[in-house]
Amino acid sequence: MSVKELGCCGAYCKTCPAFRDKSCPGCKLGYQEGRRDISKAKCKMKVCCFRKQYISCADCNVYDSCPIILEFFGKKGYKYKKYREALDYIRKNGYAKFIRIASNWKIQYGRYD
Repeated sequence: MSVKELGCCGAYCKTCPAFRDKSCPGCKLGYQEGRRDISKAKCKMKVCCFRKQYISCADCNVYDSCPIILEFFGKKGYKYKKYREALDYIRKNGYAKFIRIASNWKIQYGRYD
């Protein structure tokens, strides 16, 4: 199981077309090796996850009341609903089960059957 391609928000970067064609470096790759500087990251979720050493926001003990997560979930758009679904799924079922399912997706989110 590899969670390094899982975004802090629940997006599964490994199956994302922009990640595969290398037009997006993904949420996490490059920071631990020092190729990217986390202090320059614009994503509040990513900065928070790195600071707390979480795999994703699913690990957060204030998940239901975190202002950063709630702001993200309040955004309009189908993908935000799907990212929330991913984080909720991980919280309930764990990373291993999520990765098994997500590995079959064609984009950064998908179905859970």
